[in-house]
Amino acid sequence: MPLVQTNMLLKHAAQNNYGVAAVNACNYDAIHWIITAAQRERIPVIVMVPPSFNARIPIRFLARMAKEMAGQSEVPVAVHLDHSRGYKIAVEGIRDGFPSIMVDGSALPYEENVALTARVVETAAVFGVDVEGEIGHVGQGAKLEDIIDADRYTTVEQAVDFAKRTGCNSLAIAVGNAHGVYIRRPHLDFERIRAIRSSLEIPLVLHGGSGIPDEQLQEAVLSGISKFNLFTEFDQAVYNAMRSGMLAVDETEPKGAYYRHLLPYLDEPVVEFLRGRLRLLNPKRITV
Repeated sequence: MPLVQTNMLLKHAAQNNYGVAAVNACNYDAIHWIITAAQRERIPVIVMVPPSFNARIPIRFLARMAKEMAGQSEVPVAVHLDHSRGYKIAVEGIRDGFPSIMVDGSALPYEENVALTARVVETAAVFGVDVEGEIGHVGQGAKLEDIIDADRYTTVEQAVDFAKRTGCNSLAIAVGNAHGVYIRRPHLDFERIRAIRSSLEIPLVLHGGSGIPDEQLQEAVLSGISKFNLFTEFDQAVYNAMRSGMLAVDETEPKGAYYRHLLPYLDEPVVEFLRGRLRLLNPKRITV
């Protein structure tokens, strides 16, 4: 199955009422786990890389690796650069070979966000690269006001205006979701999601998918969200698998444990965690 464009996946998801998980990957193992889970569930997936990973590994390496591994997958896989906070970072992502990028101008005044996103869309179109934009305030789950203050949410009017003026291919919206660990149980605004969905033709994106109750994630799928960003829970799942794996290695390698001994203990727990997330976002059990 060849590497596919993100927006093609999202349009298929919107037409068939499932959500595409978009999971951040920082190395070969993470990419392998994400694609393996998707193949076992027979459902598309998106491998994401945030620019912040550049501090650990040049993200152009991750882009190349993810695209090559996606090209060998049995199910459709897209590769996406997450949260480019500025024109320079977004264009560097295009240069580095990402077929899809997200430009996040949501912290800017609205008109500046429109101008930034439109400029990135214009540049990306030359290279056939998809662009995800964002409006509203998707803040931090540790800040209560970012979760409950409806004045920070995306409005229908803004969404329509933003999509028209920027030409973005998909749109991340704020509807009670936030990044990181939630300080309290979030409550997504499903009426708002449905209203925005019915007013736009482009796919909708939900950031901060980790920590949202399962029933709300499924309702979000059925209300019209097509892409779900997941990282915090995935990161925690890997860490927990490492802790358990270390205990197991200590028992099986009495002469001395090495990093390579740990790796086999991570595969199944992490893949099974991801499979559970993929099933949750696929309530109608669509397969490809």
